[in-house]
Amino acid sequence: MNEQLETLFKYIEPAKLLDLGLQATKFILVIIVALIVLRLVKAAIDRVGKRMQSRSSTLDDQKRVETLTRVLKYVSNVVILLLGSLIALGTIGISIAPVLAAAGVVGLAVGFGAQSLVKDYFTGVVLLIENQIRAGDFIEVGGKSGTVENVTLRYVRMRDAHGNVHFVPNGQIDSVTNSTMDFAYAVVDVGIAYKEDVEGAIQVMQKVGTELAEDKEWGVKITEPMATFGVQELADSAVIVRVRFKTTPGDQWGVRREYNKRIKAAFDNVGIEIPFPHVTMYPGAGVEIGGSTTPQISSN
Repeated sequence: MNEQLETLFKYIEPAKLLDLGLQATKFILVIIVALIVLRLVKAAIDRVGKRMQSRSSTLDDQKRVETLTRVLKYVSNVVILLLGSLIALGTIGISIAPVLAAAGVVGLAVGFGAQSLVKDYFTGVVLLIENQIRAGDFIEVGGKSGTVENVTLRYVRMRDAHGNVHFVPNGQIDSVTNSTMDFAYAVVDVGIAYKEDVEGAIQVMQKVGTELAEDKEWGVKITEPMATFGVQELADSAVIVRVRFKTTPGDQWGVRREYNKRIKAAFDNVGIEIPFPHVTMYPGAGVEIGGSTTPQISSN
């Protein structure tokens, strides 16, 4: 074993070993510094984001700050780790200039073959600048709908009511339907039987709407008094009366469900019928019912 080590040291000079050790140490130190810087930058972004959220006056501003915070942290990961890797390569004698030139050529070649990816990133920047989508919004894009969990420069991740997670590339987004931006409307259509007094039913509906707006739990979610639009449609078996609540973003579905529950109870109390589909069967001619036969009807 000693003879093998002596033979190895004959071919490797101590100065070269020292130089390799120094290069390895610098390489490791640069990587460690890059990771420390990345952690500090992320902590600073979180700190600034929380401060801006605390100063935000609306929920929409808070959502926008949260989304921008996530994107900035994502960009920081890419930029700092990339720069750290290039500097680390420079410490072990690998010139950065040829690497950058090669990366430029490869990037140009990849760019022609990955135009959809470039489109994803470009569209992602536009979505963030125009504040169309924020974390926590309920949106419909690319034929999918759900609550936004994350917005990156490449895709939007959202979860639907069944728990399914959808990843929609930004390049496929040509239109955005956002149900939770600034405010929302809870539109409720109530069916009333044709035999009922429409004006009396509307008065009951208005009373229920007032009680709901004055409720401690639901009143904070309703920003304006209920608007009554009157008879919306004369349907096959019901007179449809439409009302609408202006609510805080995301609360329109809960307000609509609560109003439906209360209007059902209120109509039951005063005896107003809410019609439902039913079928009335009439026996045909010549059919025996209760010992008698229905008369035959003939035409001349």
